[in-house]
Amino acid sequence: MSEQETKARRRLAEQLAAQKAAEAKRRRQAWAGAFAGIAVVAVLITVFVIVGQRGGDDAPEQAAGTPSAPVEASEPAQPPAPKLPEGADPALGSKPTVTAGEGKLTKLTVTPLIEGTGPKVEAGQSITTNYVGVFYENGEEFDSSWERGQPATFPIGVGQVIPGWDKGLVGVTVGSRVQLDIPAEDAYGDGGGGRPAGPLRFVVDVLAAA
Repeated sequence: MSEQETKARRRLAEQLAAQKAAEAKRRRQAWAGAFAGIAVVAVLITVFVIVGQRGGDDAPEQAAGTPSAPVEASEPAQPPAPKLPEGADPALGSKPTVTAGEGKLTKLTVTPLIEGTGPKVEAGQSITTNYVGVFYENGEEFDSSWERGQPATFPIGVGQVIPGWDKGLVGVTVGSRVQLDIPAEDAYGDGGGGRPAGPLRFVVDVLAAA
């Protein structure tokens, strides 16, 4: 073998060795990159798990540590106190308790409960009243201006209200509270149209007349 052939083989062997070394280096770099990527993913997963656990632990603590505002029970609205005539008994500012009557009611009966000091009510005037109406026999309430929060104003003695009111309230002094026991014939008779039937009892406060 000539010297030139020997040199050519050496150069070829060196080239092959260099190629193998380069390929080995590339493989090492590829493996290192893959391992690095796996390590980064593992670190991220660990971080997410730790943060999630902390968040889950903090939530109950925050909920338990946050005091809830007390719920205040709402009180039922009270109707405004009526405007009373000058010098009237303060009792007219409160709704009266009305009970059932006793025995059979055969005629209109007017019972003064509080004597007013104002002028007497005259037929044809408009009067302003607070009142409570109950069934005479059992005391069950069927109507009340107090529940509406506003006194009622109407003409008196001219047939605009039931006969028991026209007859019973004319002549009563302003500032009075009276009890009217009214038989059915002076009230709504047998009822009908949603009106109360039978004998009735009213307690009426006369607040004004004009």
